[in-house]
Amino acid sequence: MKILIACDMEGLPGVVNWDHVSTDHSEYLRYRKIMTDSVNAAVRGAFDGGANEVLIADGHANQRNILIEDLDSRAHFDIGLSFPYAMVKGIDTGVDAVMYVGYHARAGTVNAVLCHTWSGSIANVWLNGILVGEIGLNACVCGHFGAPVIMVSGDQTACAEAAELLGSVETAIVKRAFSHAGAECLPLADAYQGIAAAAQRAVARLKGGDAPQPYRPTCPITLTVELNGVEKADQAQILPGAQRLDSRRVEYIAEDTLLAYRAFQTIAALARS
Repeated sequence: MKILIACDMEGLPGVVNWDHVSTDHSEYLRYRKIMTDSVNAAVRGAFDGGANEVLIADGHANQRNILIEDLDSRAHFDIGLSFPYAMVKGIDTGVDAVMYVGYHARAGTVNAVLCHTWSGSIANVWLNGILVGEIGLNACVCGHFGAPVIMVSGDQTACAEAAELLGSVETAIVKRAFSHAGAECLPLADAYQGIAAAAQRAVARLKGGDAPQPYRPTCPITLTVELNGVEKADQAQILPGAQRLDSRRVEYIAEDTLLAYRAFQTIAALARS
């Protein structure tokens, strides 16, 4: 049984400020260690639950954040920028299920630490009219390969978003957000214990046939992206096949989830240019 652990930083224990996750700030070094320890907790739980192979996908920013020298030696590790699967690189290698560690809520969410979707250029994203963030965008790629998301760690709002969209995923709430930049945080030892326990439960449920179903939006998929600015939509609309809906929204009809994911990445890249 092969498990992919897709990890981000904004949903990690103790993170409440962009300084904590920005590579050019001194605080980032501390949180690289916390990220690594959080992933190790998930690895430990996955193996305790019955996994026999674990692959790590580092998905934050430049995707070179985890300290490989401190990583559980039983896990394999994908590091660095990767296309087209980005935050879930490795999903095409025969993965049975996926766990999210350190994930955050979608852009515009109340009481969600550092909520955003992909980049500051993106205001909202819809798949077939359903509002999604990185939790849903990445889950649809996993679903394309038949792999369900079975566990999520982050603040209470990110965990609730995942449960609403994906079903009965196991969750590990490591902090309770009361604003975009504030949260009541668990002690690190308790947070790691919670991540390990949720991972163990998730894999045990998968092994027992009680995991959530893969997330598979009906195809063809209507991808709608609202940009944070008219000028960003001006840039994004040059994607071949895209349709400008109004001042800030661009729509793209994709044959399948992989094409929708690639179109979204392209729109986001164009909007940043």
